[in-house]
Amino acid sequence: MGTKSLCLLLASVLVAYYVYTPVPETIEERWKLMLINAGFRSVAHVAEFAEWLGLVHYMEVLMMITSIEYIAPISDENVTVTDTKFNNVPVRLYVPRKQSSGLKRAVIYIHGGGWCVGGSAMEPYDLLSRWTANELNAVVISVEYRLAPLHHFPVQFEDVYAVVKFFLQTSVLARYGVDPNRVCVSGDSAGGNLAAAVAQQLLDDLEVKAKLKIQALLYPALQTLDLDLPSYKENENKPILPKSLMVRFWSEYFTTDVSLKEAMASNRHVPAESSHLFRFVNWSNLLPEKFKKDHVYASPIYGSSRLGKKYPGFLDPRAAPLLADDTKLFGLPVTYILTCQHDVLRDDGIMYVSRLRKVGIEVIHDHIEDAIHGALMFITSPTDLALGHRVANKYIEWLNMNL
Repeated sequence: MGTKSLCLLLASVLVAYYVYTPVPETIEERWKLMLINAGFRSVAHVAEFAEWLGLVHYMEVLMMITSIEYIAPISDENVTVTDTKFNNVPVRLYVPRKQSSGLKRAVIYIHGGGWCVGGSAMEPYDLLSRWTANELNAVVISVEYRLAPLHHFPVQFEDVYAVVKFFLQTSVLARYGVDPNRVCVSGDSAGGNLAAAVAQQLLDDLEVKAKLKIQALLYPALQTLDLDLPSYKENENKPILPKSLMVRFWSEYFTTDVSLKEAMASNRHVPAESSHLFRFVNWSNLLPEKFKKDHVYASPIYGSSRLGKKYPGFLDPRAAPLLADDTKLFGLPVTYILTCQHDVLRDDGIMYVSRLRKVGIEVIHDHIEDAIHGALMFITSPTDLALGHRVANKYIEWLNMNL
């Protein structure tokens, strides 16, 4: 074999090794997903290398994806789109042009991205908001909250809460012709986390008179205590969100101190004095049998109290809504929770379904067996997947029937 042939063979093997990712047979468009995932992995590897060289922070490189997918606020024949501010927080506002005899519905949408990346102006989020506004004839407010590592918890929560509280004012609802009894808060991934936290906080806010009719949480991140759930074990290296990246997102939400990331990676970050919180995330009691499989629940291994004292945010229900006591869940609106089988965050959502149903909240749980995390991001070319369109349609159809 000649040198060129050998080099070509080696290059082909390396490319195949890099592109190939174990993807369950049940997932459609498997090879397209592998190629998309290879692109994400490439960016992640560049980020790791650049950070190792001391050039830029890891998340700054990941933000390249956000920048590439930026879409200007362009109105069309169906929806007027503008970038504005609610309570000094940037939002992208979608107002349907369709005339109606009555008041409109409204959806406050919170984008995902691990509290570190993403944005309301990314093409997939822009398209989803347009579809929602047009199909529901609803006003959509997509929140552009501040991101880590420049801003840590509770800044992201406070930004979103400020927008929601501002919009729920009687005068603001009237300005946009919105029915105060038909407002939804919704979000995906980290956005689902923020949506759930906001819905809980509103229950105790006596200044807010209007109440949410529904909340929609799409593959949400809901707890920081146990990062070794069955879903974390089963999907540790699945696309698009490996466990290592989710751990990094969680830790960066609170601090750039790598000691928290390292403790979370080994699941030894919760101090013994916070042991009482584990009852809220005990998957042996909260997961249906089909999701437990052959996993065996192990008692927590506690970490240093220093981390809990220095970064108490990861023990705060505003950051981890599953840590809220049952008494704090009474009064929550009708809830839609979508979970994906091949997702490290799968069990977070399922446990919240169990917790909410236990206290009498009406919950619609839509579990998709052939889905991966971040499905809603894959609805625009060239990374569109049939799965993404299917999940988007399910979500919008449910909103249309229940809001």
